[in-house]
Amino acid sequence: MAILTLKHLTKRFGGLTAVNNVSFEVEEQSVMGLIGPNGAGKTTVFNLITGNYRPDEGEIIFDGNAITGLLTHRIVSLGIARTFQTIRLFQNLSVVENVLAGCHCRMQSGIFGGMFHTPIQKKEEEQAVELAIKELEFVRLRHEAGQLAKNLSYGNQRLLEIARALATVPRLLILDEPAGGMNEQETDSLIELIQKIRERGITILLIEHDMGLVMKACDKLVVIEYGSKIAEGSPDEIKVNPKVIEAYLGTEDAD
Repeated sequence: MAILTLKHLTKRFGGLTAVNNVSFEVEEQSVMGLIGPNGAGKTTVFNLITGNYRPDEGEIIFDGNAITGLLTHRIVSLGIARTFQTIRLFQNLSVVENVLAGCHCRMQSGIFGGMFHTPIQKKEEEQAVELAIKELEFVRLRHEAGQLAKNLSYGNQRLLEIARALATVPRLLILDEPAGGMNEQETDSLIELIQKIRERGITILLIEHDMGLVMKACDKLVVIEYGSKIAEGSPDEIKVNPKVIEAYLGTEDAD
């Protein structure tokens, strides 16, 4: 059963068509990769799903409901979380405070509870801290909870972004180049983490240039070039697809 469906998605910026009539489905509790050459439109697709951009044409359906054009905070509350290609942490807040920021969308006590420190608000704060610590343990950063985010290694900052996204309690987690800047050992650990996230019942959609990670972690791949989908299938099917090989390697001009 598909948890996310894109139907004929199109996005233009002036005279440039960044995403052109893209359609695909993401099956529930699967790991799907969205791949393609630099500038193919992959991150624009993510920005359309998460409400950062509004499509010019097409429809986005999540868990059976149309979410096309909804505001970002509403999409998060429905169960879609993401990380970014460029790390977006609160660098001068602690590691645990960054994860607590992700918990905020699930808190219900509101302004009144915050002003008067009601019992409900206090209980929510305690539960948020417990959840934040749990997610830090999950990504193996519990020992860094009191550190400032800016003092973490680049790889651990990536993991912190994942922990913050998980703290929103998502059903779909969107990862934009999660292995960027990671060494081989960190990338292997990330593949294990992705599988553990899937085991929690969370569906994953990712962009990644590391083909080793993509081939090991993903059940299915969608390939786009110049904003259009050119292939879809299993990793084994995609790696021998002539259109994909041409998109990545080019073709030799005839003499």
